[in-house]
Amino acid sequence: MKAYLMFNDRDFDLKGPQRTNQDFLVQDLELDFLFNAMAGGDKYLLEVATKALLSDAPMTVERVLYRQAILKDCLKNPSIVREIYHIALDAIEKEKKAYFGFFCKFPDSILSRSIEVLQLFSDTLKRLRAISETYGAQFDSQGFQTLFAMLQRELSDAYFLEIQNHLRVLKFRDGVWISAELGQANKGINYVLRKPPENHSNWFDRLFTIQPPEFSYTIADRDEAGSRALSELRERGINLVANALAQSCDHILNFLVLLRTELAFYLGCMNLYEQLGQMGEPATFPVPARSEERELCFEGLYDMCLALNLQQKVIGNDLEADRKDLLIITGANQGGKSTFLRSIGLAQLMMQNGMFVPAISYRANLCEGLFTHFKREEDTTMKSGKLDEELSRMNTIAGHLAEHSMVLFNESFAATNEREGSEIARQIVRALVERKVKVFFVTHLFDFAQSMFEEGSLTSIFLRADRQTDGGRTFKLYEGEPLQTSFGLDVYQRVFASRADRD
Repeated sequence: MKAYLMFNDRDFDLKGPQRTNQDFLVQDLELDFLFNAMAGGDKYLLEVATKALLSDAPMTVERVLYRQAILKDCLKNPSIVREIYHIALDAIEKEKKAYFGFFCKFPDSILSRSIEVLQLFSDTLKRLRAISETYGAQFDSQGFQTLFAMLQRELSDAYFLEIQNHLRVLKFRDGVWISAELGQANKGINYVLRKPPENHSNWFDRLFTIQPPEFSYTIADRDEAGSRALSELRERGINLVANALAQSCDHILNFLVLLRTELAFYLGCMNLYEQLGQMGEPATFPVPARSEERELCFEGLYDMCLALNLQQKVIGNDLEADRKDLLIITGANQGGKSTFLRSIGLAQLMMQNGMFVPAISYRANLCEGLFTHFKREEDTTMKSGKLDEELSRMNTIAGHLAEHSMVLFNESFAATNEREGSEIARQIVRALVERKVKVFFVTHLFDFAQSMFEEGSLTSIFLRADRQTDGGRTFKLYEGEPLQTSFGLDVYQRVFASRADRD
């Protein structure tokens, strides 16, 4: 039994490999706000959301669309999905309580516990099948249709009747039937548990029919050695069936755990969607393209983590950048450049995990790897200079890059002088673009930005943070040639003038 709600051909592995740069992604894109919003205070949802979004499992357009369809079903039927989740969770929690401690080492105890657990799981599976029969028609995605079809196909009435018959027999109310052979030195070998014979005759036939001879041996009440030998004989007989029944319980438990885990991801998405709706922020399902294509077109894209942090609507941006490999962003300080860059990375990460994205509309190509290179504070330990640290991080990123990856630079290589920093940025960006890596670069290095602009490449696009004539910021970005100033004086005057007024 498989859930197949994260992938159409494999299970979701909560302990699977994670991105090598996950710590940088979490820090630079401020993903903690996203994870906490998805978790809604639930530690397990937090773990699943974190592992799922930072998973290193390869994603294709088909896999993205597969998850999108399932998530749409979840958003359309939230109460049903939550009920399925809690049915699985309730069974898992009850299974944990059915623990016999030290005595679970013995076949008899294993068998008793397995009968109890299998009875519990039988009731759980009946509830899941009932949901699939009642509400299955309300779900359109391939994932849910496959799950419901499996529940109805494999969990028939005949299946449950057979389970009940087996459980009734395994309680051994009529004793344990065991066959054995005599081996060397007349020791018993080849112990086999036998199914008790079914007696369909009436009492009259049983009374007057000649029965085959029977041989019996009665153990005295105080014969401890005999009782112990009989107990060992019984455990030999039921050992195989106890193990088989325990494996059956494990099989069903694994299915329920997997169902809970995969649904937890969608519950997290539902929690996030509800919070965005409460703030009046838009969310849309993106149109993904293959990684070798170069597509990027959106309307109203905003930094969702900033909105979650502020608990209010934030300003979004529009862009049409199809067939572009390089996007360089310049302009006024505190004009929304870094926020825009985070919104790009966040949307890419969410799209590649089959989620909705924070925008009115969004279309983009997938990438083979997402990397961030944001500026850092000075190293207080003085183990290395700031530029050395930036170059070291860039070297690490280069070691994991592949064609059609995406790298987000935020004010990188500005720890040295303008000329040297610009040359470093030029060399790195040109090398990345030549290797078919998609690059987004926020910079104050005018020499670098202007030289790239003058090259006039058709695969490059230049954006500039808007600044009003009075120095105000709209936090909107528009296409435009790089300017030689970042209007840092605006920030200075706003900060120190306000302090002067207070004094």
